[in-house]
Amino acid sequence: MGGHLNINHLMFLGQGALWTIGLSLIALIGGGIVGFVIALARISPLKSVRLASAIYVQLIQGTPLLVILFLGYFGLAAIGLKVSPLVAAGASLTLYVAAYLGEIWRGCIQSVPKPQWEAAEGLALSRTQRMVKVILPQAIRIATPPTVGFMVQIIKNTSLASVVGFVELMRSGQIVNNSLFEPFAIYAIIAVTYFAMCYPLSLFSQRLERRMGRGRSNLAPA
Repeated sequence: MGGHLNINHLMFLGQGALWTIGLSLIALIGGGIVGFVIALARISPLKSVRLASAIYVQLIQGTPLLVILFLGYFGLAAIGLKVSPLVAAGASLTLYVAAYLGEIWRGCIQSVPKPQWEAAEGLALSRTQRMVKVILPQAIRIATPPTVGFMVQIIKNTSLASVVGFVELMRSGQIVNNSLFEPFAIYAIIAVTYFAMCYPLSLFSQRLERRMGRGRSNLAPA
């Protein structure tokens, strides 16, 4: 690299953007799986399970993501466990996303109207059957808009992965800037790229929320 901003620099930034998307997907899928378990644990009939899941959520939500990334990369290396930047960033973001999605989804599950729970119990369904056949289908519909909206936060939070050496969009911009010393142009491109990734998700989330609002209005008693 070197000289003036050219197509090679833009391609390098494009590769960083692809890694940002990839890391976001890893965090969303991994965090979604763990978050679903957390959501179910938060409403478990067992007090010990509810307490353990609540401690996890409070611990993760009360810890800055930057600290989690440092612990996942430098902390493990300090005790002899060396992991790649991708593994450290993916695992750290997965734990972080799981705590937030778990709470979002717990709220959505509990927001299913109480008569639906009572009706499921009246059909003599087991707890698992009630969740699978009655509660979760409705909760998924409620959870979709906030989940899509939270994806915007996931994408933006991947920029912190640069601190452990993972070359996503922000880190690739730092590398290009160290070569060209044109921070305004480079970070303007990065900002536009993040906007291009996040804004459509924001619009989609708002559209889903409006659709949900209309659906609830139609179901409301006259």
